Amino acid sequence: MIQSFPPFVNSETKILILGTMPGIASLEKQEYYAHKRNHFWKIMHMLLDNLPMFEIFEVKIQMLQANNIGLWDVLENCDRKGSLDIHIKNQKENDFETLFKEFPGITTIIFNGKESHKYFLKKFGQIKGITYYVMPSTSPANTMSFENKLKIWSAGFQ
Repeated sequence: MIQSFPPFVNSETKILILGTMPGIASLEKQEYYAHKRNHFWKIMHMLLDNLPMFEIFEVKIQMLQANNIGLWDVLENCDRKGSLDIHIKNQKENDFETLFKEFPGITTIIFNGKESHKYFLKKFGQIKGITYYVMPSTSPANTMSFENKLKIWSAGFQ
């Protein structure tokens, strides 16, 4: 059984980016999107006015929070061999009812990949007052070019 991380959300969060479950590299480092070839942080860097690329995870989180962006995962825990979402079994979703009550400023959810959206929709459906965007996964397993990922992700940050 593997566990997700706590949410990186605060009272200023308007956009919540949701993955499915951290991959092996992220779990080992205890940092979101830690795999060297994952495009997530590079995309955030480009979309948030070319802010400096930071190596320190806490600084990356501060950069997101300064832009009213939070991070979490749809799943709290699951069984999974490897890092691919297709291998997820026995999953339990995070407690979004409590999260949205505690942080009512969240008006947008950006799903990092189709699988996170699928798991979320199955459990919670369309939540009134929240706009959903399903983005291509930033994972290296998604072979779409960085340029195409960036172009599609930019739609959620207009």
